[in-house]
Amino acid sequence: MNARRAGLAVLLVAAAALPGCAIDPEPHEDRVSYTEAPLPAKASPVPSDSPVPPRVDQKCGDPTASLRPNGSGSAARGPALDAIRARGRLIVGLDTGSNLFSFRDPLSGRITGFDADIAREIARDLLGNPDLVEFRSLSSEEREQALINHTVDLVAKTMTITCERRKRVAFSTVYLLAQQRVLAMKNSGIGGIADLAGKRVCVARGTTSLDRIRQDQPAATVLTVPTWADCLVVLQQRQVDAVSTDDAILAGLAAQDPYTEVVGESISAEPYGIGIPLGDDDLVRFVNGTLDRLRADGTWTRIHRRWLSSLGETPAPPAPRYQD
Repeated sequence: MNARRAGLAVLLVAAAALPGCAIDPEPHEDRVSYTEAPLPAKASPVPSDSPVPPRVDQKCGDPTASLRPNGSGSAARGPALDAIRARGRLIVGLDTGSNLFSFRDPLSGRITGFDADIAREIARDLLGNPDLVEFRSLSSEEREQALINHTVDLVAKTMTITCERRKRVAFSTVYLLAQQRVLAMKNSGIGGIADLAGKRVCVARGTTSLDRIRQDQPAATVLTVPTWADCLVVLQQRQVDAVSTDDAILAGLAAQDPYTEVVGESISAEPYGIGIPLGDDDLVRFVNGTLDRLRADGTWTRIHRRWLSSLGETPAPPAPRYQD
């Protein structure tokens, strides 16, 4: 290389090093920027002209009354119980993304939480080992069909007992009593359901919370999503102003974001039961036997204190009610 060519090479290198003088040998596509984050998959606004569901009268007597237990442990027999024992594991439907109730521990990878612990106690009594459980993740709107199709033995997923649901599935006695309330960002000016008029509210599909919010606050705009975790995401992204469901679920969301808070008085009482396929009466009675044990030996109180202490002082377990 002669001196002239060497000098030209030095100049090119120096020019490339100067700010604003970088050489881009190939054209690049325009970058896309979003002014608003996309909604979660399968999120769906409720059309403003969609009719508000009518209130359904509880015409089944006491919907929380269940079948009386007839023993627990290996002495209890029946077709559903025998099939589970022959399989060697209990199949339980729940939500693996429901903080405090059923979620995957990031360190151990184990599904844990209030509902998961209740399910393991049922497996302990039925199979002699609390770990002989196969958990299957379900959205709220999938719970009933999973029981009808017998793809799970039972559902432990914050499932409110109602007369309408009892037409399709059976329930245990009440194992937790929750209250529907509202979750909002701190200092948002939202203090309860009355403040949701003209606001955007997130609710999971397939829940009693959806019908209740539309009945009690028809002036709100409702966005439905598959899971409650999705509701927290859209609230954090300011795509909704509030979330409304049971206080126990809202406490799990608030625990993940210190800028949110549960506000307002109770909108409705929500008695949770273990969902069981209709006709599996032997399993209903067995589960009720386990729940009786948990109430009596202090296990229910211990589980509640471990997972739901953010709701305040641990109450006494819900007293069982029986129809026979």
